[in-house]
Amino acid sequence: MKMNLRRTRQSCWLLLCLLIWVQAEEIPPEVFSYVKIEQLPTITNQSPSTLVAFPFDEEFQIKCEAKGNPKPIFWWKRNGEEYDPLSDPRVTAQKNSGTFTIYNNGNLTSFQGKYSCYASNKLGTAVSEETEFIIPNVPKFPKEKLEPIVVEEGESVVLHCNPPDGIPPLNIYWMTLDLQHIPLDERVSVGLNGDLYFANVEDKDSRNDYCCFAGFPRIRTIVQKMPMALVVNSSNSIKQRKPSFLKPSLNDSSHIIMLKGETVLLECVPAGLPTPLVEWIKVDGRMPTDRATEENFGKMLRLDQVSDEDNGIFRCIAKNDVGKATYDFYLTVEEPPRWKIKPESKTYTIGSSADLLCEAFGKPEPVITWEMNGIPIEQLTPSFRHKISQGKIELHNLQQHESAVFQCAASNKHGTILANANINVLNIHPIMMTADEVKYNTVAGNSVFMDCRVFGSPAPVISWTREDDIYSVESLRHNMFENGTLEIKNTSKEDSGTYICLATNSLGKEAITAVLNIRDSTKVVVLPVNQSALRSSLAELRCDVKYDITLQHAFTLIWEKDGEELDVTSTDHRNRFSVKDGVLYIRNVSLDDEGVYACIASTPLDMASARALLTVLDVPDPPEHLKLSDSQNQSIRLTWKQGSHHNSRITECIIEYEENRWEPGRWHEMERVPGIQSSVLLTLTPHVSYRFRVIAVNAIGKSKPSQPSARHLTPPAAPDRNPDNVRGEGHNPHEMTIKWQPLKPVEWNGPGLFYKVSWRLGGSNDSWEEVSVRQHSHTVKHAPTFQLYDIKVQAVNDLGPGPEPQVKHGFSGEDVPLEAPQKVSVDIINSTLIKVSWSKVPKESIRGHLRGYKITYWKVQHSHDGKRSHSDKYFLTFEGDRNHGMVPGLDPFSEYFLTIMILNGRGSGPESQPVTFSTPEGVPSPPDILELALISKDAVTLSWRPPVTPNGIVTHYHLQYQLINDTDEIGELVGIQLPNPDTLQWDISDLKSNSKYKFYLRACTVVGCSKPATEEGITTIQQVPVLLNITSSVSDTSANISWTPGMGKTDLEFYIAYMKTRKGMWKISDALNVAKNFHTIEGLEPGTEYTIRVMTKNWVDNTSIFEDVIETRGRAYGSASQGISTQGWFIGLMCATALLTIILLILCFVTRNKGGKYSVKEKEDMHPDLESPSLKDEIFGEYSIPKWNGLRKTQQYTESIKNRISINSDNDEKPLKGSLQSLNGDLKPAESADSLIDYGDADHGQFNEDGSFIGEYAGKKDRGSAEGNRSSLIMSQANA
Repeated sequence: MKMNLRRTRQSCWLLLCLLIWVQAEEIPPEVFSYVKIEQLPTITNQSPSTLVAFPFDEEFQIKCEAKGNPKPIFWWKRNGEEYDPLSDPRVTAQKNSGTFTIYNNGNLTSFQGKYSCYASNKLGTAVSEETEFIIPNVPKFPKEKLEPIVVEEGESVVLHCNPPDGIPPLNIYWMTLDLQHIPLDERVSVGLNGDLYFANVEDKDSRNDYCCFAGFPRIRTIVQKMPMALVVNSSNSIKQRKPSFLKPSLNDSSHIIMLKGETVLLECVPAGLPTPLVEWIKVDGRMPTDRATEENFGKMLRLDQVSDEDNGIFRCIAKNDVGKATYDFYLTVEEPPRWKIKPESKTYTIGSSADLLCEAFGKPEPVITWEMNGIPIEQLTPSFRHKISQGKIELHNLQQHESAVFQCAASNKHGTILANANINVLNIHPIMMTADEVKYNTVAGNSVFMDCRVFGSPAPVISWTREDDIYSVESLRHNMFENGTLEIKNTSKEDSGTYICLATNSLGKEAITAVLNIRDSTKVVVLPVNQSALRSSLAELRCDVKYDITLQHAFTLIWEKDGEELDVTSTDHRNRFSVKDGVLYIRNVSLDDEGVYACIASTPLDMASARALLTVLDVPDPPEHLKLSDSQNQSIRLTWKQGSHHNSRITECIIEYEENRWEPGRWHEMERVPGIQSSVLLTLTPHVSYRFRVIAVNAIGKSKPSQPSARHLTPPAAPDRNPDNVRGEGHNPHEMTIKWQPLKPVEWNGPGLFYKVSWRLGGSNDSWEEVSVRQHSHTVKHAPTFQLYDIKVQAVNDLGPGPEPQVKHGFSGEDVPLEAPQKVSVDIINSTLIKVSWSKVPKESIRGHLRGYKITYWKVQHSHDGKRSHSDKYFLTFEGDRNHGMVPGLDPFSEYFLTIMILNGRGSGPESQPVTFSTPEGVPSPPDILELALISKDAVTLSWRPPVTPNGIVTHYHLQYQLINDTDEIGELVGIQLPNPDTLQWDISDLKSNSKYKFYLRACTVVGCSKPATEEGITTIQQVPVLLNITSSVSDTSANISWTPGMGKTDLEFYIAYMKTRKGMWKISDALNVAKNFHTIEGLEPGTEYTIRVMTKNWVDNTSIFEDVIETRGRAYGSASQGISTQGWFIGLMCATALLTIILLILCFVTRNKGGKYSVKEKEDMHPDLESPSLKDEIFGEYSIPKWNGLRKTQQYTESIKNRISINSDNDEKPLKGSLQSLNGDLKPAESADSLIDYGDADHGQFNEDGSFIGEYAGKKDRGSAEGNRSSLIMSQANA
């Protein structure tokens, strides 16, 4: 079935086999290595069309090389006549070549002429293009006697140069004998012919050494004409003359013919007085301004690259005040012959026909002539049997003996061009010029070209097939060229394989194979990205590449910067540049590192690249070229040039100044201007010597300062301003001090500055009292207390006073207020907050600026037990003029006294009569020290103490508990009301054994219940001993563990285990009885850390009642202490220390009781007293509390719990973890201070403008959460 399918395909594609016929062409050189074939001569090298024999050259080579089979022989024609270099002894000819060399022996004239080379073999003759050998003459000016030229002033004149003939270009110079150039301008100019033209002469033109120099740069020669004299006769009446033309002259033709592509120079040199000016126009078209330029002061029009569109009339117009003149140039653009169709060398089979074409264009139209083997066709007739026309030869039924070289010549008046065409007539079988089994490798996606160069006559038919397929390759991706090359576009892995190229003609067949391998292409999968980097930072450019693994051995990855390879191993780059895993690291980036970076990944088959721009950012370069201009008395303009912005736009410029009188060397900022500005008009101060500098700013930062400008001194003047911040204030009752902000030295405007101070009673029309001072303040004595004054201060220097000063107002010194507020009343808001109201005092009794009111209050009696408390005083300050205020943070169920006084800048006035008030009951604090006194299998006993702060009369307790096992089981919350407030213990039964419970206990008053005190515990299977207040004390070699038995059985036993903390084995004591109260561990090592566990069993596992870490004393410490304590010097030092301590305590006591108010300076600093004179100018806070109240509260609280907490006096004794003794660590100072700080200076936002408090009042802060102080006693051991 496959065979049938293959035959079907074969029949379908048979006619579609891709065949390429090789066109007739010249025989390739490679063919001669396979077969011997005769070949027509072909010129391969020849001399240019013009060869100049410069006198400084030693030899001149006229070249003619040709190829052919048989090898051609050479012969020459000179000026149309045969010339044999081999027979001329003056030249040297090369063997098997037409090239010969002429030597410069000083006489070359006979060699001048036009040379043509002929190369011939038995098949035909090839002819070279004509080469003209030019022997230039040495240019010389003739020796002649030149008569002086005499002209009248104002007339025109021409000094003729008439330079000798020579090799162009020609350069003309008019100079004097001392080689000074004659000045050229609109009046005097040099023409293209070298003449010197004067449009009109002046008296200064008279001189006798006008010399014309002709320069010939190609022969390195300059020649000089004999000097000429020009005599100008002066005239008193010079007539003006309208323009005329010195050039072109009447003999010059106005018709100009130029060759296409050359440069035309049109010249009009006018004469006239005044000197005419010349302009150019194109009469019949547009002047080609892109190619036309005016030179020689407008007298010459230069037109480059002339073309057919430049044909037409160009007019020059000369004008002066008298008239004008015109001249028209008629430009015709022609062209030498150029090839349109050049005859081609080709190979033809015997019996074939062909057309040999030859066409050329030019202006005038070229004439075409034919030659065969160097002989004109006309001379070959009638033996020449083929048809000839001017541009074509028709060849019919070519035979092998008709192989020949045909020459086609195209000629017009501007020149001749010649072309050779070899016509080879022969038959030859296909010859493969491409090697067999060539391997081609490329990457997927690229195109591949597989060669199959074949020569044959007739031209072979070429076809390509795959080795595994007999059919010719055929698809849109396959393309076969005329030379047999097969192109496969957009290759893929499936294109890999062996291909066969078959060439066939009537004489035979030839085939080759080609092997194609397709590899994976190289790709940049992670491209470097454009980025900006700060100078001195690290830049990273990543380039990840994927390529064919079979090409790994030849894979390379390089980096380029700005098109040049970056050698990271060079000395310049080694320390800053490195490449790792395709990432280019640039350390310490510099400005020179900016550029385009490219990673180039290469394999032998392809390459891939990616580019990224690295932009380096930096602060700008300093501005440059600072200049001062437009100087006035008090202003000057500063200009500068911006430095490089380093890729970050300059946003602003900072102008700084320095003066050398008051602060030399110190720079001050003067002005800032936008970054686009490079000039600023600066306003200056008189009598200052300025220097300026500029700093540029961009987003990266500031540049270095520029170099300073030149120094500029402004003249002195009277002050233009007066001091600022003029004020009058009194520190003593009968004084007023006038102060002001002094002028800066640079603001003095001149020497001798002082201040004129004036004052008078405020609002009066009294005359001003004045004083002149040089300091910055003045004190007015004997002033009334707190009196308003008008004051002013004026600056004056040696050049006069400053402007009239503004009148300011000030007060003389204050004194303490005379009266206390009256009608003081208290409104109870709740148990912790009251509102105090009062009446205002007369304004005259304040005697100063009203700063506010100060309330003093203290608790007199605690209502629930009748005991009197300490008379700790609290203070609150209310700013401004008001008649009420809120006092928060009071203790509920307490009696208070309260007084109020007024405050001014001097201090506080007398206190008002005390007012008594009582706060109502509040919510109590939680019950104190809730603990599990006894635990059994299904019952527990709870014990507690009354609330530390009952805030009223406790009426009952509310007890709740629930099951809270570690599983998801949560029991129902059970509540019990305990109506007796004296109940401090409660038994709870019917509990689950070995279960965890949580207990909540609240104390209640008539107002409400407290937050709960909580405790957790686990019922047990067996009864566990209860140990309280476990403590330890250590010596060198022993440790004493003591405890207090809990409620319940005291005959239960337990064990104590210990071991070294870092290493060691556990040791367990004998059974211990709960009632024993202590146990001593002997045999310990001094200075060693031990871990101690209290357990209910005599083996060690992860369960214990308690665990702690202790450390024994070191022996060295003990002996040293004993020795020191017995030394006399130590006893004396201790006695001195004790005496000093007693003295300090006495001083503190005296300081504390001074004034009967408070003694702690630190608290006064935190909450200042208005009575302090040093605080007259300060702003008072809303509230202030003395620190010693809190200290007394702490002592009070400590005394209240001494009977409930055991404190061991041994310094080395400490509570074990979990012991109730840890309550000492939770003790805080009494919260009497805290309750006020919450509402004091720190948060004024809690009060309205009238002083009322916003929000709810919760009373004092809790003095300790019962939940936080509960015992952490573990009530059962885990089941083993």
